Amino acid sequence: MTTKEQDIAIRLAKTEDAEALLNIYAPYITDTAVTFEYEVPALSEFQERISHTLERFPYLLAVSQGKILGYTYAGPFHSRAAYNWAAEASIYIDRSHRQKGIGKKLYQTLEKTLALQSILNLNVCIACPHREDEYLSRDSLRFHKKMGFHTAGHFHQCGYKFGRWYDMVWMEKSLGPHPSAPKEAKSFPEVRSRAEKLRLFSEE
Repeated sequence: MTTKEQDIAIRLAKTEDAEALLNIYAPYITDTAVTFEYEVPALSEFQERISHTLERFPYLLAVSQGKILGYTYAGPFHSRAAYNWAAEASIYIDRSHRQKGIGKKLYQTLEKTLALQSILNLNVCIACPHREDEYLSRDSLRFHKKMGFHTAGHFHQCGYKFGRWYDMVWMEKSLGPHPSAPKEAKSFPEVRSRAEKLRLFSEE
């Protein structure tokens, strides 16, 4: 059955979703260089990653007919206080459901939620091949460019996986103006009720 963008609902992740999310993520570890992680994490570790993220940032799922098709979350860009208005995003889509508008819908919701937190800069770290191969394409670069991200830095041959060297590209997107006195950046729990009232996502 074809999944259409209007059939996709966005909801908040829970630790109970860890197994389904890990099933999406694991093939990116074992079969691709999209992530430079070598070993599939244990379920308990993945549950901890979800709960840790939700302490400060949104962790969102795309669902259609009860099936989780992809997920996105944000994390700190850097630990120093001066970086409180910047976040780093990650996104993974079920490999059998790519290029169906799922990533776009996830990011649109993530960006709106981060804006409520007064996050002004969204950054992504993307593995990049010298030449596209069976482990890594430039699809992520193309997707993020389409979503309004711009290249901020290119690091060469810094990641080694499957016996090959890969580059790393940083891309960035501004989520709002940068005033001389920005509003205090808030944690996700602080803006969660407001996001729910705006119906940015559901909990079920």
